[in-house]
Amino acid sequence: MSQINLDNDDFRNHLYNQSKDGKRLWIYPGRIIGKLYKLRTYFSYLLLTLLFGLPWVAVNGQPIFLFNVLERKFIFWGVPFFPQDFHLVALGLVCFLIFISLFTVLFGRIWCGWACPQTIFMEMLFRKIEYWIEGDDKAQRRLNESPWTNEKIIKKGSKHTLFFILAFAISNTFLMYIIGKTDWLKMVNENPADHIKGLAAMFIFTGVFYFVFARFREMVCIVVCPYGRLQGVLLDNNSILVQYDHKRGEPRGKSTKTEEKGDCIDCHWCVRVCPTGIDIRNGSNQLECIGCTACIDACDEVMDKVHKPQGLIRYDSLNGVNSGTKLKFTKRIAAYSSVLVLIAGILVFMLVTRRKWESTLLRTPGMTYQYDEKTHIVGNLYQLRILNKSMKSQEFQVSVDAPLKLNWVGNRIQQVPPGEMAKGEFFIQARSGTWKQGEKVYVKIISNEGKEEHLKTSFIQPDE
Repeated sequence: MSQINLDNDDFRNHLYNQSKDGKRLWIYPGRIIGKLYKLRTYFSYLLLTLLFGLPWVAVNGQPIFLFNVLERKFIFWGVPFFPQDFHLVALGLVCFLIFISLFTVLFGRIWCGWACPQTIFMEMLFRKIEYWIEGDDKAQRRLNESPWTNEKIIKKGSKHTLFFILAFAISNTFLMYIIGKTDWLKMVNENPADHIKGLAAMFIFTGVFYFVFARFREMVCIVVCPYGRLQGVLLDNNSILVQYDHKRGEPRGKSTKTEEKGDCIDCHWCVRVCPTGIDIRNGSNQLECIGCTACIDACDEVMDKVHKPQGLIRYDSLNGVNSGTKLKFTKRIAAYSSVLVLIAGILVFMLVTRRKWESTLLRTPGMTYQYDEKTHIVGNLYQLRILNKSMKSQEFQVSVDAPLKLNWVGNRIQQVPPGEMAKGEFFIQARSGTWKQGEKVYVKIISNEGKEEHLKTSFIQPDE
């Protein structure tokens, strides 16, 4: 798909952060502050504000987002979802996967470079702390290779202390998305002995985040994340990626009076600033490239210094680099878009028409009818469950049409608190002979908002 330097194809045989004997090579990305880096920084701060701020936002006393897998409670943008809504969640995931596929076809891994939490946390938080304490990539390398002195102990200790504090803050934020702000505040303010499981989860999350951002780092993108593997299937020559203009840049090197070279002076600054250590000049179809644009900023700065036009490395398609062809609306893009619009339309319709409550009616298993020989009354026992899927309490009226009568056993269902399920039992009774054998019974449920539901069930009685 992509043009590569055939004289330097050794990168195919091993990872960039791996030596030939299989040992990991620590990557020290150089610091470059260009226009794209500044845009990424502002966008990252916006996303970080949302990430850390949304758990504190409540709607009608409930969190705006909640992903409580253990108790099967889910809230998206203030709308609660229950196991009974699994079909909506499944449809939403299908819609999301199609969107990701379409987005990748068009723009490659722009998600990875601009919005992925791994990249934002690593480059905009942890990496900045590292630069602040240890200096740029050269200073970090010298510090790691130097013997242990008081200065090294202080710098390393300070850095990892801040790393752990930041990992602790991130883990608490994610925990709030799982259990909610209210339960999190209880866990923090009350006796720790009463919240052993919650505290254990908190420190496990902290350890995982600390390990990922202090040691594992780019290995998440290179080894763990499956999204990079999808590139080879989804991308084509019209996809917009971080591209090296090989037609303009080759042959590399500084021009002399006797030999004319391309615009690439082979300074390796694009390689030096890459957080995964790749050489973008080897082609855009490298799975390790996360599209972070650091190489674009670095190359533009070098081009300014050598008085050549910017854009030797830029956002473009391979066809754009080879022939100047602009992005075309292909049949594949049209197919993805059509399916996406269709599924999204169905999902929106189902969300809009979704009732705020759900009911289930069952005739009590293992029981037949009850017959009173004196009054000739036949009764069937039923179990009713009403789930309130809204954020407010709801009141309900349950009834049947004549000649049937409904008599509750124990507490009747009248008011159901938000997010809870009410259970009740009642008899449906009729005088023998007034109800046709085999005819279905309809139980009518009316909410305080005037919404109705008719539940169909059977009614058993003795043969005449």
